[in-house]
Amino acid sequence: MIAAPELQTEFHYTQDTDTRFSSETDFDDPDGRNAIIGKGKAKKGKKGPGEKGKGVGKGAGRMNGHHQENGMENVMLFEVVRLGKSAMQSVVDDWIESYKYDRDVALLDLINFFIQCSGCKGVVTGEMFRNMQNSEIIRKMTEEFDEDSGDYPLTMAGPQWKKFKSSFCEFIGVLVRQCQYSIIYDEYMMDTVISLLTGLSDSQVRAFRHTSTLAGQYLCCFVNLNFVLIIDDGPRECSSEPHNDYNELFSLQLQENQDEIENMMNAIFKGVFVHRYRDAIAEIRAICIEEIGVWMKMYSDAFLNDSYLKYVGWTMHDKQGEVRLKCLTALQGLYYNRELNAKLELFTSRFKDRIVSMTLDKEYDVAVQAIKLLTLVLHSSDEVLTAEDCESVYHLVYSAHRPVAVAAGEFLFKKLFSHRDPEDDSMPKRRGRQSVNANLIKTTVFFFLESELHEHAAYLVDSMWDCAGEILKDWECMISLLLDEPLPGEEALTDRQETALIEIMLCTIRQAAECHPPVGRGTGKRVLTAKEKKTQLDDRTRMTELFAISLPALLAKYSVDAEKVTNLLQVPQFFDLEIYTTGRLEKHLDSLLRQIREIVEKHTDTDVLEACSKTYHSLCNEEFTIFNRVDIARSQLLDEQVDKFNRLLEDFLQEGEDPDEDDAYQVLSTLKRITAFHNAHDLSKWDLFTSNYKLLNTGIENGDMPEQIVIHALQCTHYVILWSLAKVSEGTSKKEDMLILRKQMRAFCLMCQRYLTSVNTAVKEQAFTILCDLLLIFSHQIISGGREALEPLVYTPEASLQSDLLNFILDHVFIDQDEDSNSTDGQQDDEAGKIEALHKRRNLLAAYCKLIIYNVVEINTGADIFKQYMRYYNDYGDIIKETMSKTRQIDKIQCAKTLILSLQQLFNEMLSDLGPSFDRSSSAFCGIKELARRFSLTFGLDQLKTREAIAMLHKDGIEFAFKEPNPQGEGHPPLNLAFLDILSEFSSKLMRQDKRTVHMYLERFMTFQMALQREDCWLPLISYRNSLQAGGDDDTMSVVSGISSRGSSVRSKKAKPATGKRKLPEGKTESSSSSEVWMNREQSMQTPIMMPSPHLTSTIMREPKRLRPEESYMGVYTMTPDHRRGTGLMEDDEEPIVEDVMMSSEGRIEDLNEGMDFDTMDIDLPPSKNRRERSELKPDFFDPASIMDESVLGVPMF
Repeated sequence: MIAAPELQTEFHYTQDTDTRFSSETDFDDPDGRNAIIGKGKAKKGKKGPGEKGKGVGKGAGRMNGHHQENGMENVMLFEVVRLGKSAMQSVVDDWIESYKYDRDVALLDLINFFIQCSGCKGVVTGEMFRNMQNSEIIRKMTEEFDEDSGDYPLTMAGPQWKKFKSSFCEFIGVLVRQCQYSIIYDEYMMDTVISLLTGLSDSQVRAFRHTSTLAGQYLCCFVNLNFVLIIDDGPRECSSEPHNDYNELFSLQLQENQDEIENMMNAIFKGVFVHRYRDAIAEIRAICIEEIGVWMKMYSDAFLNDSYLKYVGWTMHDKQGEVRLKCLTALQGLYYNRELNAKLELFTSRFKDRIVSMTLDKEYDVAVQAIKLLTLVLHSSDEVLTAEDCESVYHLVYSAHRPVAVAAGEFLFKKLFSHRDPEDDSMPKRRGRQSVNANLIKTTVFFFLESELHEHAAYLVDSMWDCAGEILKDWECMISLLLDEPLPGEEALTDRQETALIEIMLCTIRQAAECHPPVGRGTGKRVLTAKEKKTQLDDRTRMTELFAISLPALLAKYSVDAEKVTNLLQVPQFFDLEIYTTGRLEKHLDSLLRQIREIVEKHTDTDVLEACSKTYHSLCNEEFTIFNRVDIARSQLLDEQVDKFNRLLEDFLQEGEDPDEDDAYQVLSTLKRITAFHNAHDLSKWDLFTSNYKLLNTGIENGDMPEQIVIHALQCTHYVILWSLAKVSEGTSKKEDMLILRKQMRAFCLMCQRYLTSVNTAVKEQAFTILCDLLLIFSHQIISGGREALEPLVYTPEASLQSDLLNFILDHVFIDQDEDSNSTDGQQDDEAGKIEALHKRRNLLAAYCKLIIYNVVEINTGADIFKQYMRYYNDYGDIIKETMSKTRQIDKIQCAKTLILSLQQLFNEMLSDLGPSFDRSSSAFCGIKELARRFSLTFGLDQLKTREAIAMLHKDGIEFAFKEPNPQGEGHPPLNLAFLDILSEFSSKLMRQDKRTVHMYLERFMTFQMALQREDCWLPLISYRNSLQAGGDDDTMSVVSGISSRGSSVRSKKAKPATGKRKLPEGKTESSSSSEVWMNREQSMQTPIMMPSPHLTSTIMREPKRLRPEESYMGVYTMTPDHRRGTGLMEDDEEPIVEDVMMSSEGRIEDLNEGMDFDTMDIDLPPSKNRRERSELKPDFFDPASIMDESVLGVPMF
């Protein structure tokens, strides 16, 4: 947008009654105040024959009183704009002086200025200016363009070009401002400039179109802006004029100049805008839409009508987000002025649906501006938007993108909360439930309940925080609505509404205390300003003073309701505890502690008990004087609970095999309370390990222990171990404490291992989770970071434990979803249950994968996990892939051996199911091949990093393929020979010289008869040998190997024939240890690094198309010259971006994604290549052999 405040807005006319008005003598007055604009209509694009040659033949101009060589002044103009110098006004004044002296020479300089700003090196000479038409001049300049680069000043990068656009626009503004009284209206300057810009805007050269469009749009905008300022200032200056002749002359010339401006703007509109608003370049389209919005706003009488508005409406369907964004910002400027609403009624009715659909735009910036535009529409009239339109915006307050949510919150506030009764403002201010905010808070509660997203109250509060913060922080009113009786005639809140109000109240307290968005919205905590910190402190103080007094009463009223109590108990976590002392509120603290104690004794719900535990933890802060008071209350509560648990447990265990249900419930309730408190508080002094271990041991022996008792006993014992470890880690404990911890930890791990074989699934899951946590905590990493003293605590799981853990994963994680009934009743609950069950299984798998990643269990145990990658890709693909990546970072070779082991396991399972004479086109075999292809892709493109790992993978694969001889004799292939077909998927990852080495290793297992076999059963061996002998295109293009399972045969056809086989050294051929052949690290590290392959930007990795065997892979990467638009210097713009008709708003949801095209593939070449050069590229440009050094190809790996 135009920075109007930067323009000079005060223009004064002299009061001298003898002033003469002449277009030829405007600059005789140095201040330019005596000038009144010249008369006459513009003749667009034409020059008089006498005028055109005037002064041009001299070849000189004047600047600062001195003659300049032709072309020097425009160089100075361009340099001033390029460098962004502050002396722009003086330079423009010099140009005006030159124009007075010889306007043709000055215009020639201005024309060359525009040519140079387009990046063209050509110069328009005086001869060309006199004798050639604009189209011929532009054609000549096009030939002078530098085609080595597609860049031009408006798109160039670098510090000197960063501000070129703003300087260029500023120059136009200064030029118009200095010429506004006369030169603009002399029927020559603007005609010539507009004619030139119109011609340039129709050029095929992007630089010409972009620069001329920007210049033309801004030129008319500045002319219009300055004219409006003259109109505003003129009457004030003329009001004191004693003679009416001046006023009449002023009014007459204003009318003539207004017609002149309209003619100029119409010429720019028809010559530039109509063609460029649908240009192939999005930035040019954005300029057009932005400026026509300014025209309609500033010059509404002439341009704010449906004939111009329709272009903005059509362009709202543009594929590029920046263009759609300009449409919305242009419309916001119009809807903001209520005086213009009458002219927008037809446009609003026609394009309202499109604007509403843009609130769901894929570009968040566009969605935000669409919501803001609808807010302005709502502000102008309540009847325009229907209930359905508003509801489509309401739900966006729960969006994860905060700017969208905040904009939707402002829309919601305007719609629901801005209509207050006039009587409310006139009445004295009331407090509590009688205050004005009471009804607004109720409205918020009703909206929250109707939205049916009850778990997202924090998102709703955050969305409305900026616009309705004062209402949301009226906690006194909220407390009154919850505690006070309703007024006569007032409807009381229902139980559901009270629950929602408490949840919203908690969210507002958290937002005020923490001053950052909820989890999932925002990038993290930001640094608060001094003002925000002061507001945060004041809100926290006021909140503490209110709830320290009222919270005990709220807990007492809702003590039975678990959901309400859980939310209310979180309020003290945000208190400023110092206020209990400074405000003399100790009695209210005692009341709060009493209520918490009663709640603990009443409830057994885990959420309530954990909330009580966290509240005690927040209040037990040693920095404050209330610590002793709270600590005593906590100790008394825990003493009673532990004593009760020990007493109940002794009686419960003495009952034998038939425990009483009431006693079991009492034990479970007490154990729940202790477990919940043990999570946040150290209960080591009560020795809970002994009692819990006895309980767990009895459950193993008898086998009839209630499920929940075992689960909570396991969890409580886990907390005992962790608190003991925390105390030992501090270094203040005795050596005996470490030995006791070591003994307890090992005994507890053994107990959890025994519970892995339990009948109950929930118990097994709890035991598995705790085992994984303990094994990770007490692994060898416990001694890292200078904690060598904890080495006695390191625990390495035995083979039996590792086997039990793996079997649990295979039995409880890699299972198929049970087929649910087709009944509609409870179908939504069933889906939610499936999602929750999947989430639980993912956590179990992640816990075990962490053991593999941190080397707690053997890496090769991951083979049973990796082989499930394809079958359970949708459920666990991301976890398995990340595990493979992390294990490769730990040990590349061991990871490769694990991958090939997983393939071998699947192959053996297939043999046991289908038999040795299976069909290699079967789904089972093809599935294993596809899995191998996926494994191959995980190795990436850097063959040097994975060289040894790939070599070891081939070694193990070859040995496995020839491991089992055929019982029918040597004339028949080995039983596992088909595995070579799977192994060939990794051949593309081998370097050229390594392929020869692997091939020689393969020949060790082959007999002479095998090499002569050509039957179908020997095809895996043949294809694998061919993949190793092909040393051409797939060395650096191995990524393409994943396109088709038939890739090896295709590559073998394109491969260059080998010139000869390299023999291994004699010492290697006679070696009896094959590991020496494969594991010579020192020699492998001496291999020179190969040159990098060209960078290819492609969608081939997404889901590649299958190629026919006759197609070469080079065909994938070839590109026709016109494959991409906008990359070259010359391009056509004949095809419209949007239809030049009124577009229907139907199908608007599809329009949101119309800009994405996933079927194209771009190849990023160096920017210095123009379109002609790209079309001449040979396919050999991508040949790996042409970019690899010969020395790389000839150096052995081993």
